[in-house]
Amino acid sequence: MLELKTVQTHHVPVRYIEGGAGPELVFLHGAGGVTPEDPLLNTLARDHRVIAPLVPGYGDSEEAPAIRDMLDFTLHTWDVLDALGVRDPILVGHSMGGMIAAEMAAVQPHDVSRLALIAPAGLWDDDHPIADLFATLPYEMPALLFHDAAAGAALLTAGRNVEDPGFLQQYLVTNARQLGMAGRILFPIPERGLKDRLYRIRARTVIVWGDSDRLIPPVYAHAFKKGIAGAELVSIPEAGHMVVLEQTEAVAAAIARLG
Repeated sequence: MLELKTVQTHHVPVRYIEGGAGPELVFLHGAGGVTPEDPLLNTLARDHRVIAPLVPGYGDSEEAPAIRDMLDFTLHTWDVLDALGVRDPILVGHSMGGMIAAEMAAVQPHDVSRLALIAPAGLWDDDHPIADLFATLPYEMPALLFHDAAAGAALLTAGRNVEDPGFLQQYLVTNARQLGMAGRILFPIPERGLKDRLYRIRARTVIVWGDSDRLIPPVYAHAFKKGIAGAELVSIPEAGHMVVLEQTEAVAAAIARLG
């Protein structure tokens, strides 16, 4: 069973999800956040001690004005692992979390030996621009994030009407808080020079991408593979950017290649 806990860091108390037993695996979530009910976390917890820190400002966690740029996010996440006494876990990141995980592995290459990047942000190609999450309305999200938009809408809304004013109000308030934090590294484009640091990554790396990703096109998968020496690419059919929800077992199997 996964539980929400709290650990104190230099900047703020950090909420994190923890559960399972086995080798330590740290999961860094995307811009949409993560909860203890997340299917991938629960699947990974069958064989790992899973630790998933929330970015400050997500869920019921405190915001952290002192975390302002990519280096701050990177060092803050290392601070979280230090506070938890975690050393050389399997480091997994999805989307925004993949961007942070890649930066962590580049900044401290001797402290990350196994790395899984699931459709990470962090690179930019003018010929293949990444969709602007900050200008996307709720009803547009399922088609952008999922291979199966109808099934994706059901997952995102739990049956609620995305055009209902009450839903929209709650959505906008939550997004203002969460994306306000995420925007520090994702807005106006999710690129902070990572391409010039990928060569520093020494971890055994698996890159996981849904073939139908409309948010961050699969062309970026090949850019990451080229930039990280020895990286392995696992392409997953019938999955979009939320491959972690659409093809949970396939993603877990790809991560399992790291041991």
